[in-house]
Amino acid sequence: MDYGSLDKQNFLVIVNYKSADYKKRGNVINMAKVIIGSDHAGFRRKEEIKKFLERKGIPVEDLGTHSSEPVDYPEFAGKVAKRVVQGKNLKGILVCGSGTGMAISANKIKGIRAVAAYDTYSAKMSRSDNDTNVLGLRGRQFPLDTTKRIVSTWLSTPFSKKARHKRRIGMISHMERTQKR
Repeated sequence: MDYGSLDKQNFLVIVNYKSADYKKRGNVINMAKVIIGSDHAGFRRKEEIKKFLERKGIPVEDLGTHSSEPVDYPEFAGKVAKRVVQGKNLKGILVCGSGTGMAISANKIKGIRAVAAYDTYSAKMSRSDNDTNVLGLRGRQFPLDTTKRIVSTWLSTPFSKKARHKRRIGMISHMERTQKR
């Protein structure tokens, strides 16, 4: 399959062409939906990311928070992570002050592979090698342009499907299934 490329005019989200949840529109392949959430520290940045995605034709489901009033980030990380694993071919984006707390919280949900990405390299490699399905982002002291590049890179990078990476993801899934609570 030809995955195309990113340039200044085209935003390409890599997906499984055979899925009915995706529609091809010109050079853009739109995901069924991006599930997004934040705490109060990430609220403003979440709203900016939402607008960025919607301008690219990517549907967004916002699970909150809906203001900058103080809230606890695990609540929203859990909502987004649970929604991502319930759906088909969904991706999640979480924003808090550092992105780290959200990623840690989301990773507690079975089936989630969340990354806190601070650059395009970590975003790209998390998708290519680890098939991450949730992206944690900084809401504070981080340039919006950098955030947009990270989001674009993360959404446009396909899982490599290399045997070694499939094996490692299988090992992670096995750990989830066999963990005693």
